[in-house]
Amino acid sequence: MVNAWIVASIVAVVGGAVGFFVVLRGSAFVAHAVPNGSFAGAAAASLVGVNTLLGLGVFAVGGALGIGFLSRRGRHDVATALTLVFMLGLGALFLSFSVQYAPEVYSLLFGEVLGISTNQLGPTIALAVVCLVVLGVLYRRLLLSSVLPDSAPARGVALFGVELGFLVLVALATTMTVPVVGTALIFSLMIGPPAAARAFTTRPYVAIALSIGIALAVVWVAIALSYQTNWPVGFFVGIESAAAYAAGRTWTFARRNRTAPPVRHRAAPARTLVKS
Repeated sequence: MVNAWIVASIVAVVGGAVGFFVVLRGSAFVAHAVPNGSFAGAAAASLVGVNTLLGLGVFAVGGALGIGFLSRRGRHDVATALTLVFMLGLGALFLSFSVQYAPEVYSLLFGEVLGISTNQLGPTIALAVVCLVVLGVLYRRLLLSSVLPDSAPARGVALFGVELGFLVLVALATTMTVPVVGTALIFSLMIGPPAAARAFTTRPYVAIALSIGIALAVVWVAIALSYQTNWPVGFFVGIESAAAYAAGRTWTFARRNRTAPPVRHRAAPARTLVKS
């Protein structure tokens, strides 16, 4: 349980911080495709007998770069979908060579946060630090290219380079989180809490801090409920993330109605009688 709390907290911090830019850039499909497609790397690593983390990293980064280069001269959503389909096809091929890895595949898809061993803490912490450092280096350029993409090149920001850096950042977050929490949980954390935070505030630093806070609350409550009910952690994370987003949208709607100026009805013009 101690390992579960530690790793889930680390994942929440990274997911909340990286997820802010995922939501800001409208890249939810990418945040879904890279984790789900990277399981093919884990299947390949298990098949050849190497570390699963290595396979995940290679396929996550390779898939992210593939999305970046394919979308440079084409539609971003089409490039993302094609990359996902290709990686899922490879994963199905690797799994067909052996039937011994069903539990591992299940944990990669849905997570085993309550079954984390102590030797997984070190690599998870190290990759989390790398993710946060890369995010700190790219922060200003990511923010500028996300908010003002048309004027960013005039200020010396290479949009394609920033996009590749962002995709690699998502791949690093995927490599860190998928082995311990699964693809479903990290996707929920990278979308729900950041989207809720953006509904509550428009200030970037405040939104990132709030996103991390909501993500931490989500995983802590989910672990406690999973321990009490023996239901999957991913179920509670998904439900709580959706509830947080719904609360954010409700807050936005209520604030908009409260601050909207009252509608004043203009008096109808008096009709004049024209004498014939």
